[in-house]
Amino acid sequence: MTAPLTGRRIVVTGGSGFIGSHVVRGLRAAGAEVLVADLVRHPDGDVKSVLVDLRAPGAVEQVVRPGVDTIVHLAAATSVLRSVDRPAETFTNNVTVTAALLEQARRCGVGTFVFSSTNAVVGPARHFPIHERTPLAPLTPYGATKAAAEMLLSTYNAIYGVRSTWLRLTNVYGPGMGHKDSVIPRLLKAARAGDTFEVYGDGGQLRDYVFVADVAAAVRRAVTDERWNGPVVIGSGVSTSVLDLAGMVREVSGVDLELRHVPAKAGEMPKVVVDAGHARSLGWEPATSLFDGLKRVWATWPASRPQGVAEPVSAA
Repeated sequence: MTAPLTGRRIVVTGGSGFIGSHVVRGLRAAGAEVLVADLVRHPDGDVKSVLVDLRAPGAVEQVVRPGVDTIVHLAAATSVLRSVDRPAETFTNNVTVTAALLEQARRCGVGTFVFSSTNAVVGPARHFPIHERTPLAPLTPYGATKAAAEMLLSTYNAIYGVRSTWLRLTNVYGPGMGHKDSVIPRLLKAARAGDTFEVYGDGGQLRDYVFVADVAAAVRRAVTDERWNGPVVIGSGVSTSVLDLAGMVREVSGVDLELRHVPAKAGEMPKVVVDAGHARSLGWEPATSLFDGLKRVWATWPASRPQGVAEPVSAA
């Protein structure tokens, strides 16, 4: 039986990162020929990779050449706090690079463009759940640059025939995220070290967590299924409070994790609740519950602080 992506030539930007490594593994397993463009070499020596800064002159042309049929664009400046401090740099990484890739896609006849976006494009939504028709109202340069990139994708989709899908991801977690500084790795680090975990405010903040393998499955569907066009919310559809998340970490780790409440961060959204019904209607379904996913992450969690790649501050 022929693999569903046999014969496809796919460029994955940011393919050496946490999400990218899982995406690349899934695409190759489905038969695709993958080229990774990143600031660091892919950890699997069998994966073709180019060390490149996509902001550099000629870099995009070096990576995307005639014969490439798909671009999966994951490289980005992802730190919300850094985007507030460095908005111009964030714009270059998240908008200018995306525009250059889209233009090169148009020149080379690339038919499919899959973009990693975020539900931060909607800002503090007034009505829940968040879905594809929720108005865009980003609060930070990070969210604003992702929204701007979505508008570029929409244009190249409508005018130039580059079928574009932007996946609005919730909080992605899974094996390989040891170098991250989001809430799940911070909880697991505290549990492993026996430290006290600081909870901002009352800990009732609600977030949606989606397992990285489920995100990689969504990317594969976006590559192969032409119905995936425009925005698609990718999340579990189940929101969990920080306190409940800490309780799950206690259970999967067997550690009586101590919590200390500290003042809430200014501007933090009290809740994020998403509706992934559109993705489900397109054949995607999250396969991993938060509890089972946490068990899988904990089973691979290092005994000491990982020496992995630092969180990127610029597009790969």
